[in-house]
Amino acid sequence: MMTSLVESLRAAGCVFAEEEAELLRGAARDDAHLVELLARRVGGEPLEHVVGWAEFCGLRVHVGAGAFVPRRRTEFLVQEAVALTRPGAVVLDLCCGVGALGAAVAAQSPGGVELHAADIDPAALAYARRNVAPYGGRVWEGDLYAALPAGLRGRVDVLVVNAPYVPTEEIALMPSEARRHEPLVSLDGGADGLDVHRRVAAGAPAWLARGGRLLIETSARQAPSTASALTSAGLSVRAVTCEERHATVVIATAAA
Repeated sequence: MMTSLVESLRAAGCVFAEEEAELLRGAARDDAHLVELLARRVGGEPLEHVVGWAEFCGLRVHVGAGAFVPRRRTEFLVQEAVALTRPGAVVLDLCCGVGALGAAVAAQSPGGVELHAADIDPAALAYARRNVAPYGGRVWEGDLYAALPAGLRGRVDVLVVNAPYVPTEEIALMPSEARRHEPLVSLDGGADGLDVHRRVAAGAPAWLARGGRLLIETSARQAPSTASALTSAGLSVRAVTCEERHATVVIATAAA
């Protein structure tokens, strides 16, 4: 069974067929279920959707059909956020999707944090609730800051954001797994990719605590425009990159 499983995956174009076969076997309840999982994977569904979890910052993050799968490059944002997070800090994962960023920051922050996560997509939030629950996280549904309770205004110490930043015309160039199985709202950033970035920047000062930090993932090409939006909102800005992960993060700081 294992040999035919690997061969089927390899024939479907799965580069890491052996590793995927092991994961499928681990997720299957029985042989019939394994056949079902294999068919979904061979049909082009993301492996993470098929097995029900994604590895992110050493965590098994719950994901599933119709959810955005957290990318490994985004671990760089978490790394930068953890370095800025003090014990007891108020952490907000905005545009949280399945809540992977918030969960990872909380997991790696000694002393614990007050964790909040918000998104407009109710399907993603069903997974987010499971992912942030071990850290006492609270989940809010709505459009950006409109989702948040008034009591958070001016209290957020660390705001982490992985908002969509792919320009609309470039969606067609993305891998078919993303285009066919992840929600468009989590990918499409508008004409230049930065529609949501500008909205996040404009609203941030009202929600950040004094000296609070906002960390937002972007691309190296778009970083100057993301930074400009944050500077226009009155925040001081710097950009950091990780060559290994091909990741760029803009960090903005509110006045102390």
